[in-house]
Amino acid sequence: MIAYSKQVEDMVCVAKEVNHGPAPIPEEGKWVQAKEVKDISGLTHGVGWCAPQQGACKLTLNVKDGIIQEALVETIGCSGMTHSAAMAAEILAGKTILEALNTDLVCDAINTAMRELFLQIVYGRTQTAFSDDGLPIGAGMDDLGKGLRSQTGTTYSTVSKGPRYLELAEGYVTKLALDEENRVIGYEVVQLGKAMEAIKKAGDDVQAIADAIKKNTSTKGRFADGVKYIDPRQE
Repeated sequence: MIAYSKQVEDMVCVAKEVNHGPAPIPEEGKWVQAKEVKDISGLTHGVGWCAPQQGACKLTLNVKDGIIQEALVETIGCSGMTHSAAMAAEILAGKTILEALNTDLVCDAINTAMRELFLQIVYGRTQTAFSDDGLPIGAGMDDLGKGLRSQTGTTYSTVSKGPRYLELAEGYVTKLALDEENRVIGYEVVQLGKAMEAIKKAGDDVQAIADAIKKNTSTKGRFADGVKYIDPRQE
């Protein structure tokens, strides 16, 4: 029973005007008046960070009828976050978005990402707001591409020694090509995801493993024109 103060109890009852309900929001190609958690659907992405900002999380959720059916947790910058991500992946799937918002996802960066996604989802700002029926479960994995690896870029530089490309969208950088003025003009990369798939198929065959790495190694830019080649991690 709801308790009212004496002041409110003594008030005259005034008829309420017409209630049109909440403004409709776009969800998977439909306009929906969301009144309950089960009224929410959509796939979207968001980024979160921890208080010291030493790590970040990109979270992708695919929500159907209020329930998280698919979760992709990608982390960077903090070793502890990888373990947090493992636990968050177990926690998120199957929960309603309201439950997930109020569940400890182990790492603040992941919790913050969940908050940002919640705001997008309940306000109808998902990536699939105007896509009929949204995206099927499994669409989140499409972000990872072949080999199912996150898109990462890692570069480093100092005033005295200049830049080092360590990992780019194309893969793990093994060599940098320099011109006569020691400027980077190209690089050699290994596509780790595809290489690992080939290595698994190679089994214990050492030559097949070597061939798998070679097959998935490529060069970018004017690599062949390099005057000098260096290992960006050692030289």
